[in-house]
Amino acid sequence: MDAGAWDERYAGRELVWSLEPNAFVAQECSDLPPGRALDVACGEGRNALWLAGRGWRVTAADFSAAALEKGRALAAEQEHGDRVTWQRADATTWSPPAGQDLVVLAYLQLDDEQRRAAVRSAYDALRPGGTFLLVAHDRSNLAEGTGGPQDPTVLMTAEDVLADLADRAPDVVRAGRVAREVPPHGTHTRPGEAAATAWDCLVRCVRT
Repeated sequence: MDAGAWDERYAGRELVWSLEPNAFVAQECSDLPPGRALDVACGEGRNALWLAGRGWRVTAADFSAAALEKGRALAAEQEHGDRVTWQRADATTWSPPAGQDLVVLAYLQLDDEQRRAAVRSAYDALRPGGTFLLVAHDRSNLAEGTGGPQDPTVLMTAEDVLADLADRAPDVVRAGRVAREVPPHGTHTRPGEAAATAWDCLVRCVRT
């Protein structure tokens, strides 16, 4: 999906995603001391704004101008919104600002070549000792889970992401498949379907 298609998706008044941060992002980042963070493919900024509320200075980047416009509007309503800098950028081609204490990639679903470029670029923006966190729809979700992209070429595993970073030799804190419970009547369940399980992959590592 290109930037124009995402602009159309974000064009409505309603939020595409919730105001709450992704549960895995909140879980994995809550123990980190605030510093400089990069939220890659930030969408409407839910993770960036949550981090800002915890004292982080965040660069929130996305290639959708409509998503960034919504993010800026949300930030203007929050006391800590001025801690977020909004940047229009394509995660597969840009050079993010260096010296980050944390980089987050949440549900950036790309084919192998594009994913590798985005993952390596984001990791390289970290300072030594900085934390890399990726959460994405796992490849197994297509057959075993619910919701998410139905195109297998944009799904991945934790092993894929670690292979992307193999020559960087990161210190791996956590890597594997994780279950995400999807409530009934949610955006990822079918009408009449009970609560279901979606399968994501999660990689948390530290730049050496």
